[in-house]
Amino acid sequence: MTISHRLIGTGGNRVVVLHDWFGTTLGWGPFLDYLDGDTFTYATLDYRGYGERADVPGDYTLAEIAQDVLALADRLGWERFSLVGHSMGAKAAQRVLAEAPHRIRRLAGIAPVPASAYPLDADAHALFHGAAERPANRRAILDLVTGRRANAGWLDRMTAQSVAQSRPEAVEAYLTDWTTQDFAAKIAGSRLPVRVFIGEHDLALTEPVMQATWLSHYPDASLEVLANSGHYPMYELPVAFATALEDFLRG
Repeated sequence: MTISHRLIGTGGNRVVVLHDWFGTTLGWGPFLDYLDGDTFTYATLDYRGYGERADVPGDYTLAEIAQDVLALADRLGWERFSLVGHSMGAKAAQRVLAEAPHRIRRLAGIAPVPASAYPLDADAHALFHGAAERPANRRAILDLVTGRRANAGWLDRMTAQSVAQSRPEAVEAYLTDWTTQDFAAKIAGSRLPVRVFIGEHDLALTEPVMQATWLSHYPDASLEVLANSGHYPMYELPVAFATALEDFLRG
């Protein structure tokens, strides 16, 4: 199967980038414009049911994303590479690590969902599981995770982009998978260099959550709290975030 993807840069430091639950390869905002293409080559891909791969059939699971990532790396001739994952994409990145730990150089999680289950309380369950069919739910989630600080124009644009670029059945299936799957035992104790980036205004994936999961799972993990940002630093502070991310990826 040919896996549609986008390459950014031509450098020898290779990185696979995985988008969030509402995103696609087009959902990274101005951040992509500030990456160092001389040092790095970034490969971004849409998940099945999203973006350019909206019509690709699948089960819409993290395991399937991991299989596609490894197949794309093989096609590109990348034996070793780093992973960058945003939100749900960070849990998918950890699934790649669980499947092929010898191939991963570094791992960066951005407002990242942990490898353990992420249970939702009753109110959150109704809000999130209604998002596949109701754009208003997606907008409310975007507003929540950015700390209720984003303006209406950005929220409306992100909501419309998400609806236009995803199949409802894929959105629902991925949600069920990333909230219920628990493969923490497969990655716990890994000595991989890991950096966790969270926004100080993210009301969902907070520092206590990271301390109990990511920093507990990875002995060599470090946490960077991004001031004046919520769940989407690639939109909220693109230059500063690109700089911080590449400082880590250079190693």
